[in-house]
Amino acid sequence: MLDQEIKISFPLYKIIYSVFSVVILSIIRGITMTNEIGIAMEAPLAMLAAVFCADTYVQEITSRRAEVQRLCPMKKRILSIAKRMAVQEIFLFLLAAAGYGLFIFFQRPMRFYEMQEGGSGEIHAFLIYLAAIAVTLVFWGMLSHTVSCVFGNVWAGIGTSLILWIVTDSSIGERYLGAWNLFSYTFRKEGMDMSWICGKMLCIFLVMMMAVLLPKLLSHCRK
Repeated sequence: MLDQEIKISFPLYKIIYSVFSVVILSIIRGITMTNEIGIAMEAPLAMLAAVFCADTYVQEITSRRAEVQRLCPMKKRILSIAKRMAVQEIFLFLLAAAGYGLFIFFQRPMRFYEMQEGGSGEIHAFLIYLAAIAVTLVFWGMLSHTVSCVFGNVWAGIGTSLILWIVTDSSIGERYLGAWNLFSYTFRKEGMDMSWICGKMLCIFLVMMMAVLLPKLLSHCRK
């Protein structure tokens, strides 16, 4: 069953445009120091996740599998969507990790954290990046999927995500939302200030709320 979900979730065009996007970003987005990599990657990867995951369930409608799936118990339907979201998010997470390395390979930035924490600062910064980007990917993927289910339309999910993305990834979002910004990691201050975690905790809370709503959304998601 997992092989089937993977096959449905990963058409060739999705793999091509997502990998191509990260490679091109790592080449054309200029940085000078390693602490800028997360800033350069978080917002583009968030939008990539929104586009990538928007059709996680709605594709059942466009492919005319929805009527068949509605005959299955709700628990089985939720498990099917959960598997698809999981494999998509794991793929995007691995792509985000690879993208970090591509920035170092192509841009050759100065090691901002090299002298910190006894020489382990760069590894520590990379692990923090992975934690932050994992939350970002899950939130934006779930958001676009949820809105797509509400309206039964992929473009509604992508469009709504894009509007929120523009607002939060801006000086207005930074000024008024502060540590609670969905992109708090991007706007973080270097040093001991870890208040940006508030934004990621908000993302986790919203993901949990969307997950709770999933059964009702699947019941009412129509073309």
